Amino acid sequence: MAGLLVSLVLVVVGTAVIWKGSGWFEGAAERLSRYYGLPVAVHGAIVVAVGSSFPEISSIVISTVVHDEFSLGVGAIVGSAIFNLLVIPALSSLASEELTVTRDIVHKDAQFYIISVLVLFIVFALGATYVPGGTNRAAILTPALVVLPLATYGIYVFLHQQDASDHVADAAGEVRPLREWALLAVALVVIAVGVEGVVRAALSFGELFGTPTFLWGLTVIAAATSLPDAFVSVNAARDDDDVTSLTNVLGSNTFNLLVAIPLGVLLAGSATIDFLAAIPTMGFLALATLVFIVFTRTDLELTDREAYALLGLYVVFLLWMGLESTGTIETVRGI
Repeated sequence: MAGLLVSLVLVVVGTAVIWKGSGWFEGAAERLSRYYGLPVAVHGAIVVAVGSSFPEISSIVISTVVHDEFSLGVGAIVGSAIFNLLVIPALSSLASEELTVTRDIVHKDAQFYIISVLVLFIVFALGATYVPGGTNRAAILTPALVVLPLATYGIYVFLHQQDASDHVADAAGEVRPLREWALLAVALVVIAVGVEGVVRAALSFGELFGTPTFLWGLTVIAAATSLPDAFVSVNAARDDDDVTSLTNVLGSNTFNLLVAIPLGVLLAGSATIDFLAAIPTMGFLALATLVFIVFTRTDLELTDREAYALLGLYVVFLLWMGLESTGTIETVRGI
């Protein structure tokens, strides 16, 4: 009981630390984007998305390098992507009077995100079938394989850079860039400390309940590390900045899938994931993506009814993972 209590405290405190660091980061990133005259779409899809994805990066780096638990980090990335698509847009919609969507978001950011999901699945499949030693149970990811998602993200950045090249910068106001970059660095350190606490708690949950760490990555770490995205997107929605609210979600997910996971592989030299467990969870991620796109494309807005439907789908996901962990159902082999 004492161990469970300590783990719960670690989750709460770690999440609070992540939240605080993310608040500092949001302010610094906003001022720097204004200083450098970046368009709103680029600010949301790249600048804010990369920064708010730092908890996920930290989770896979810490899990892989410090705790030798790459699967825990992968679970956190995939679970975070599901949380971002279902929970954050729903909360943003409920926090604003009307969450509108542009065609550019649906036709560019959302479609490129679909490509990122497909690319990552292809990498997993190649690791299971073409890398020596890979099986349908164990997909072995190598540095050569992760060049594909990294190159895909490079194309994503290039496309947004082309948008930025035609943008006329607004007045930056009184901004001290060196101070803001320093604050940005401090915020990232604070976030990393909070993530370490949540990762330790997730490992403890796995030992206490006798369940695989992948499960706790999908749920506990994913929700805790996704708070920065929720914080940024909900605040943007309240300020009627719907573009940043939604592009942040898609940009963050794209970065997590195409950069964060490959980074963990590069740090580890090579890594192994349970391909049988990855298939259905990636399938659910694809389903969540399609639901998100259909809802946002309908009349180019996300209604309260659709927001509650997204939250309901996330509850289904949590129930599914819970039943898998207790052995009540066995649709996900390896959990």
